[in-house]
Amino acid sequence: MELFVEKAKEVMAGMAPLAERMRPSDLDGFVGQEHILGKGRVLRKAIEKGELFSLILWGPPGSGKTTLARIIATRTDARFVSFSAVLSGVKEIREVTKEAEEERTFRQRRTILFVDEIHRFNKAQQDAFLPHVEKGTICLIGATTENPSFEIIAPLLSRTQVFTLQQLGPEELMEIMRRALADNEHGLKQYKVSIDPSVLKLLAALADGDARAALNALELATMTTAPAKDGTRKITPEAAQDAMQKRILYDKTGEEHYNIISALHKSMRGSDPDASLYWLARMIEGGEDPLYIARRVVRFASEDVGNADPQSLLIAVAAMQAFHFIGRPEGELALAQAVVHLATAPKSNALYTAYSEARKAVKETGSLPVPMHLRNAPTRLMEEMGYSKGYRYPHSFPGAFVEEEYLPEKIKKRRYYHPTDRGYERDIRERLKKWWKGKKG
Repeated sequence: MELFVEKAKEVMAGMAPLAERMRPSDLDGFVGQEHILGKGRVLRKAIEKGELFSLILWGPPGSGKTTLARIIATRTDARFVSFSAVLSGVKEIREVTKEAEEERTFRQRRTILFVDEIHRFNKAQQDAFLPHVEKGTICLIGATTENPSFEIIAPLLSRTQVFTLQQLGPEELMEIMRRALADNEHGLKQYKVSIDPSVLKLLAALADGDARAALNALELATMTTAPAKDGTRKITPEAAQDAMQKRILYDKTGEEHYNIISALHKSMRGSDPDASLYWLARMIEGGEDPLYIARRVVRFASEDVGNADPQSLLIAVAAMQAFHFIGRPEGELALAQAVVHLATAPKSNALYTAYSEARKAVKETGSLPVPMHLRNAPTRLMEEMGYSKGYRYPHSFPGAFVEEEYLPEKIKKRRYYHPTDRGYERDIRERLKKWWKGKKG
């Protein structure tokens, strides 16, 4: 049975959630996504002309992916079949495409196959769509919250157009909720809801860009608020917060996980303690494993601060140990201390660059022999073979330094570490200049 028939039955029975009942049926009722649906935009023009082509809708939850797919089906008078990547497999794909072929042959009607969470299909399942998309048997509309570049196979991407939906802003969410409050047929007007603009704004903030979450929380707050004597239901801030509960700010296993840890790393590298604390809080409040954050902070201490502030690594490791020792919530402050210290410390990637160059040299030159004067000679035979011959013991020289060659012959005089003039590395730089007469300064 087609999705529209099932949806109509739900609405008539009054069983559908508010978010489902309030789905707009045309572009004029669609809120947001002006960058792809504004006047003159290519997707809007295609929909208005009734043109069909396969596409991927990529955006966060509640941004309008499903609604937009349904509007396309309505405008193009296409048969709409909804498909869940969680519940379906190759067998179901074959059945649907067979029906689509019959629909096209006998009724001259095209089929839109809407695949929610298409990123959950594996390679073989995605491959099964290819010939049918290629022949035009189906018009595939896939919805995903994950980056298609990583989650959709290249052959399928080349046969579809990707449109990115943006997170809805607070004003857009409030407009969607205001429409629901004013709608008597599908919305909440019959309940005589009284809600202060500040409470509506609070709901929008708590929804974090998700229209579905905003509408369903608004409905729950309405249903759980007792009417006054005059029949009105006044939604309080407490009722709004209770209806929304705690929003998860990002998906720990999805792209946002990597986006936010990247934002923390770049904020510390950019010496912005305020942004660094914000991204740290976003991860912790979103449910991230604090020890994962701690490991990344320790890595940062060596990669981006290095010897410009040698204490940074000690502070990062101490923060990790402190959190491991006292746990949440007290341990979060140790991570915050480390993050602020790293953000405000002098920066140097000289150590990171030096080690990268040394690794590259090892891969390029292979296992070069250790120079004879650097080898130990624990036996007489090894001593007779020249092991350790000519080695000069630095502590036997003034200042415990003597100029010597410590690299293999093939790459002697190579230089990998270039200390900066920032922080403690300035001292290291001057010391090397003095010792090596400019060779390593």
